[in-house]
Amino acid sequence: MADQTKGKYTTIHYQDYLELDKVLQAQKLRSAALDNPAHEEMLFIIVHQVYELWFKQIIHELESVIEFFADGEVIESSIGVATRRMVRVEEILKLMVQQISVLETMTPLDFLDFRHYLFPASGFQSFQFRAVECLLGLPEKQRMTYHGHSYASVFPQEQQDQLAAIYERGTLLEIVNDWLERTPFLHRDGFDFIDLYRTAVQKMLSQESDAIKESQYLNDQQKEKRLEMVAGTDDYFASILDQKTHERLMKEGKKRLSYKATLAALFINLYREEPILNLPFNFMTSIIDVDNQLTTWRYRHAQMVLRMIGNKVGTGGSSGHQYLAKTAEKHQIFGDFHSISTLLIPRSSLPTLPKRIKDELSYYFTTQ
Repeated sequence: MADQTKGKYTTIHYQDYLELDKVLQAQKLRSAALDNPAHEEMLFIIVHQVYELWFKQIIHELESVIEFFADGEVIESSIGVATRRMVRVEEILKLMVQQISVLETMTPLDFLDFRHYLFPASGFQSFQFRAVECLLGLPEKQRMTYHGHSYASVFPQEQQDQLAAIYERGTLLEIVNDWLERTPFLHRDGFDFIDLYRTAVQKMLSQESDAIKESQYLNDQQKEKRLEMVAGTDDYFASILDQKTHERLMKEGKKRLSYKATLAALFINLYREEPILNLPFNFMTSIIDVDNQLTTWRYRHAQMVLRMIGNKVGTGGSSGHQYLAKTAEKHQIFGDFHSISTLLIPRSSLPTLPKRIKDELSYYFTTQ
């Protein structure tokens, strides 16, 4: 019988496998083409090309993670794989932040040697970066506009359609919201997590108030001020834990996770040490870490632009540093996950889980 594997595998040279002829010939200096070569333009081009390669890898990872959750039934092992891929995205973003330091070895005067050749090109026109934002779940209404127009207006229609299709298929934020809503342990076998949690919060806040009132180290004015702060915390808990208030905040764009998903995220955070909840907790943590690193990159990028061009207008016509700084502040995507920390209470105050639920959270098996 003939060898079925013969001829399936062929040898290949390193240069050909990586298509280095194409990659290494892709650095075309406009300054040199216009007979005024600027040495630093090579660095500028390579750094931004590397950014685009990293964007491509991030898109590759995010699409795979979204696919794990797309059919509504998530295999436990897939959460571990998804977490590792999100950690990879975080590490890539860390590298992107570090690359800014490499770019800053070029001085502002060096940049001015070729900056005028870039008009009207701008990083705002990076389709892949916009795809990353869409995949993560940055909503259209939350975006900074481009001269009063949609962020997508700088792209040809085909690319605009591709960005719109990402939202139609479902973003990371949306699929994670749906996944959290399916958490089965919030109301089970007479265990009502939210009622017990409210009771625990009230007990905790009451103890804090009593401690303030009985303190021998605070004067009356200080006690009054601190009691007001505790009352404010009480109001915050009450507003967040009220479903109607939460839904109103969602309509106002101040919340993006649903009420049920928020409670599930809170439950997972509070009982993270239970075996079944450890993987979901790590996955949510990886999402927060990616969001943090993306925000760090935005801030770092804005500071680099301030250093290079001051308050000059960007090559694409934006306000330059001012625009970038505002996006860092406004374009955080997973703010609801960060807010969960506000709702955490001490382990000693946690409602005790019924034995049956604790057994289920502990991979409890029985042959009976």
